[in-house]
Amino acid sequence: MVPHHTSSRTLGSVEKAIAVLEALAAGGEALGTNEIARRVGVNASTTSRLLATLVAAGYVEREPASGRFRLGVRLLQLGTHVLAHLDVRRLARPLLVEIEEATGETATLSLPAGGEAVTVDYVPSRSAVRSVTPIGRPSIAHATAVGKVMLAFDAGARALLPAVLERFTPATIVDAAALDEALAQVRAAGRAVAVGEREPDLNAVAAPVLDHTDGLAAIIGVQGPRGRLDDVELERAAALAIDAAARLSRAIGHA
Repeated sequence: MVPHHTSSRTLGSVEKAIAVLEALAAGGEALGTNEIARRVGVNASTTSRLLATLVAAGYVEREPASGRFRLGVRLLQLGTHVLAHLDVRRLARPLLVEIEEATGETATLSLPAGGEAVTVDYVPSRSAVRSVTPIGRPSIAHATAVGKVMLAFDAGARALLPAVLERFTPATIVDAAALDEALAQVRAAGRAVAVGEREPDLNAVAAPVLDHTDGLAAIIGVQGPRGRLDDVELERAAALAIDAAARLSRAIGHA
C-alpha cells in the first residue's frame, strides 16, 4: 500500500500541474515562468520543473524566440478524442424528460445528416392526444421548426433544398425569399417556430445545439397539438428548448 504522505505529495503535484495549465488557458497568451508562478502561487523553481514535465509530455509548448510558454497541441488531441466519444443522445435524454414534464408535450432530439435533420430520440407526451416522431424520420426542412433550425445553422443544408418547395398547409413557406427571411430571424432569435406549417393542427419550436466549433451538432424540439401548444405555451416551450440546447451545447464543448 502506498503511504498516505506519498499519495498526498503526488496529488499536490498533480494539482499544481493542473493549475499551471489553467493559468496558461486563462492568460490567453504565452506567459513567462515568473508570471505563471505568480498566478499559480508557487515558487519559480517548482513552476520551472512543472513546466519542463508538461513540455516533455506535449501539454505545454515553449516559444523558441521568447522562451515563454503556451498550451500544447496534445491538449487539443485529447479534447478532440473526448468530443468524438461524447454520446449526445445520452446527454440529451434527461433534458428531453425535463421538457416533457414541464410542457406536457413531446420533446425531440434530432441530428443533422446530409442536409436533413433526423430524429434520434424523443420523449412522448403523456397526453392521450400527442405528436409522435418515429426514430430515423427526417424533418421536412422548410415546414418544421427542427428543419428550419437546420437550414439556419447548417450552411450547406440550404443549398440542398429543391427549387420548388412543397406546400403542406396554407401556412407552409414556399417562397425562397420568404424562407431566407425566416431563417435570418431564426439565427437572430436562436430558435425556430412552426405554426401549422407541416400539419394544420401541429405547432412546434426548436433550438440549435452547437459544438466547440460553433457548428450545428443537434437540435432540440418541442411539438404538440395547436389547441394545447398555443402562442403562450409555444413561447414557454421555446424558452425551455433554448435553455436545454444551451446546456447540451456546453456539455459537448461549446464555449
